[in-house]
Amino acid sequence: MERHKPFSEQLNDYEGKRIFDSRIENIDTAMYKFVDEQMNLHVNSSTGFKKVPVIMSSAERSVLSKKDSRVRDAEGTLIMPVITIERTSMTKSPSEKGTVWANIPSTDKIKGGTIPVMQKIVQDKTSNYKNAHSKRRRGQLNFPDKTEKTVYKTVSIPLPVYVTVMYQITLRTEYQQQMNDLVVPFMTVPGGINYIIIRDGNHRYEGFIQQDYSHENNISNFSNEERKFETKFDIKVLGHLIGSGINQETPHKVVNETIVEVKIPKERTIVDPDELAKYGL
Repeated sequence: MERHKPFSEQLNDYEGKRIFDSRIENIDTAMYKFVDEQMNLHVNSSTGFKKVPVIMSSAERSVLSKKDSRVRDAEGTLIMPVITIERTSMTKSPSEKGTVWANIPSTDKIKGGTIPVMQKIVQDKTSNYKNAHSKRRRGQLNFPDKTEKTVYKTVSIPLPVYVTVMYQITLRTEYQQQMNDLVVPFMTVPGGINYIIIRDGNHRYEGFIQQDYSHENNISNFSNEERKFETKFDIKVLGHLIGSGINQETPHKVVNETIVEVKIPKERTIVDPDELAKYGL
């Protein structure tokens, strides 16, 4: 973020988009975008060179896929090739805590907020302190002088919780050459390692393509069953969750201002002087 810009409502909205909650849906979306958009796999088929459809396997998606013309024909038969993604497991392991290893309690017991993500100078309040200081010391406003009374506005978010999510990628094709064309990019795109970065908006998650690829086919089965080739492999994603979503009682982001001066008013200033004179004060 540009530090020279004032803390305005527009900037606050922009920051809100940057630090919004990271949920399970964001990790799923990041994995889907990686396979569908970043990999962007195509194969040669009887209808020409076409993009392979990607389906996210879920209870809702399985119903919608039956009506999706990309993956099923008019008779409901699955059109191949097709790629499916299924989330198979989720683990919260104490040994994999990401960048935040300690359990940091909330800075505010009522509002919450743990990790500061942004700090900005409050221009109007800081200017009031500086003007008062220069008026008292120099007799004029806006006189260049050094004072430590700077008011900062800090935005904090809940402590990120790191989870390990496993996804199973299934490739289904009718021909061996199509399967070869789909498998090779998953091996070559990460290079000599199995490390990838998946994204959803401004969220970034680390992924690791597992080394085992299982192959299945029915070419040895001489029956009227449709010929198919199938390859499965897993992708391990180190994701993080921020906030409790709709069940979170505290704000999703907490805005606090620093205290630059503590003043305790004298009792004499809040009591009538005539009343004090009666008691000899």
